[in-house]
Amino acid sequence: MSARRVTAALSTLFVLLAASAVAPTTVQDTYREIASGTVRVRFIPDDSLQAERALTFLLGQPRMPALPPGLPREAIVYLAPDEATFSELSGGRVPDWGAGVAIPDQHTIVVPAYASRRSVPRARNAVLRHEWAHLALHSYLQGLRVPRWFDEGYALWAEGGFDASEAWRLRILMALGRAPPLDSLTLGWPRDLASAQVAYLLSGSALDYLVEESGERGVRLLLERWREGGSFGAALSLTYGITSGQLEEDWRAWVRRRFGWLLVLSHSVVVWLSLGMLLMVTTLGRRRWNRERMAKLRADEPAERPAYWMEEDTDDGDAMP
Repeated sequence: MSARRVTAALSTLFVLLAASAVAPTTVQDTYREIASGTVRVRFIPDDSLQAERALTFLLGQPRMPALPPGLPREAIVYLAPDEATFSELSGGRVPDWGAGVAIPDQHTIVVPAYASRRSVPRARNAVLRHEWAHLALHSYLQGLRVPRWFDEGYALWAEGGFDASEAWRLRILMALGRAPPLDSLTLGWPRDLASAQVAYLLSGSALDYLVEESGERGVRLLLERWREGGSFGAALSLTYGITSGQLEEDWRAWVRRRFGWLLVLSHSVVVWLSLGMLLMVTTLGRRRWNRERMAKLRADEPAERPAYWMEEDTDDGDAMP
């Protein structure tokens, strides 16, 4: 199983982008730093091996999809040694399930170097790649406001694409009318895990839809026009010929078409849930039939003391001496 799937299974891959978080203005005296070019990793001495691995991994990153090479132009990566430091570095805005945070306006990434539910060793590179993508996107757009669903969807795409095996959840949510509009994610990213999982599914699948419709070239043109004109809506219209509202309608139709009920029914969770419900209904029906059958059998049985046993003896014959 890939590191990305492991992290998703343990609910720690859901990374929070906190553009408004406050990074520290000074580095603690206990911190060390290793750097290469414009990429710097800061850590305490006990985490030196992790720091070397992180720097090597980031320096070896290929070009981000749909972006020119050399992005992000600058990055400072903090390896937080404990929860208190992680909270301080991230501005205290990251839920306890968040595996990392990107602060684009300060070119900063914060990830935990300690063992916790935030950190899964096999998935640390996936988290770094995800946050690296956030910095790259914002570096290219040069401070333009990015819709939250696009921001997270792009990072998931750069990381390897959203987990399509979880798309059955999205299909059910849409059928029940419980999938929130994409625009609502801009107002505030959910802090509870269940809602955040849904938000990431929405964001990742929406970007996947754009990529499937136009390939990487279409997304690259969208980003170029967005950067030049400063408007996501105008760039979307020029590139795809649709408005944001039409994009949402087309994306929802695509989800229903691509992730139909066959996928939902083939998922093990749904299968076992359906079998469990079927077994429960069958068991209840069988018990009811047994009760009715028993009642009928008892009604057909002779009474333990027939009625004639209860009749008084009216024989006027000789009495016993």
